[in-house]
Amino acid sequence: MVTAHLRIGRRRAVQAAVAAAVALALLLWWLLPFGKAPSPQGSVSFATGVPTGVYARYGELLKRYLAKDLPDVDVRLQSSEGSVQNIRRVISGEAGFTIATADAVATYLDRGGRGADRLRACARLYDDYMQLVVPAGSPVERTADLRGKRVAIGQKGSGVSLITGRLLTAAGLDPEKDIEPVEVGIDKMPDLLRQGKIDAFFWSGGLPTQAVSDLADDFGIRLVQLGDLVDELHTQGAATRYYRAAVMPADAYPEVQNGKAVRTIAVANLLVTTERADPGLTEGITRTVIDSRDRIGSRVHAAQLVDLRTAIFTDPLELHEGARHYYGSVKP
Repeated sequence: MVTAHLRIGRRRAVQAAVAAAVALALLLWWLLPFGKAPSPQGSVSFATGVPTGVYARYGELLKRYLAKDLPDVDVRLQSSEGSVQNIRRVISGEAGFTIATADAVATYLDRGGRGADRLRACARLYDDYMQLVVPAGSPVERTADLRGKRVAIGQKGSGVSLITGRLLTAAGLDPEKDIEPVEVGIDKMPDLLRQGKIDAFFWSGGLPTQAVSDLADDFGIRLVQLGDLVDELHTQGAATRYYRAAVMPADAYPEVQNGKAVRTIAVANLLVTTERADPGLTEGITRTVIDSRDRIGSRVHAAQLVDLRTAIFTDPLELHEGARHYYGSVKP
C-alpha cells in the first residue's frame, strides 16, 4: 500500500514538472522573439541613376539608413542611365532593387518585355516633374519652337528619353528629324547649355533637381511650360495615362521662376524589385523607405512626398509579398 502511494506521488510530481515545463516554454515563446524570422543578411545591388540626379542622391541617403536598420545587409549602389535601364537590370538579376517611373514600367509591360510578369513594387515614392530648360534669352516659348534646335533628350536607357520622345511627338515634331538630339544625362546637360553646345534640355526629376539649381546660380535660364501637351500626350497609348497635369511651384527654383508657377507634367516613381526578392529583405527595405522619409526629405526635398497612405498605390505593378506584409503590420 505504501509503495502504491509512493508511485502515485512520483507520478503526480512528474506530471506537475511536465506541466510546469510546458507553461514555462509557452511563457518564453510569448515573451521572447522565439520563432521570429532571422534578420536579412548578405548583399544586394540597388540601381539608381546618373550621378547628379535625384535617383542617385536618394539612393545614397537611403543606403545610410538601411545600414542602420539592416546591419547585416551590404547595399551596393549602381549608377545607371535611368528608369528604362533600371528595369532591365532588375529583370536580369544585375540589380535586386531599383527606382523607375510608372510610365517606363507600364511601357515595359505593354511591350511584353522579358520577365515582365515577375516585376513587383515595394512603394510609390515621389513624383518626377518634366522640365524643359533653355537660356534666359532663348526665343523658345513652347515645345514646338524647338524645331531645328540642338536638344539634350537624355540617355537611351533613361525615362527622360522616353517621355521626351512622346512630348516632342505631342508637339507635332519628329524626335529624329525635327531637332538635333543630343543623348546625354543631367550630369552633362548643364555644362553643354552653359557652353552654348545645346539650345535646350529636357529633364525629368524630383523638385528641385540640384543640377538645375546649380546651373541657375551662375547662368541665366528659363523653364518652358509643357502643360499644353497633356491632352495630346494621352492619345499616344495606354502607358501615357500615367502622366498627369502638374504645376512646378514658384519656389521650386526661386532664382528662375520669379514667383511664378510653371505648368508641366508629372509621373510617379516606384521602388521596384521582382517576385524572387527575399520577403524579409523586401519588408525591411520598405520599412526603412517609409521610416526615413523625413530624414532623407531634409536633404532631398522630393522625398518629403513619400507617404505611408499613398505608398501602396503602385499601379501598374502589384506589391511584393514582403511589402504587403509591412503595410499590413502598420495599419492603424
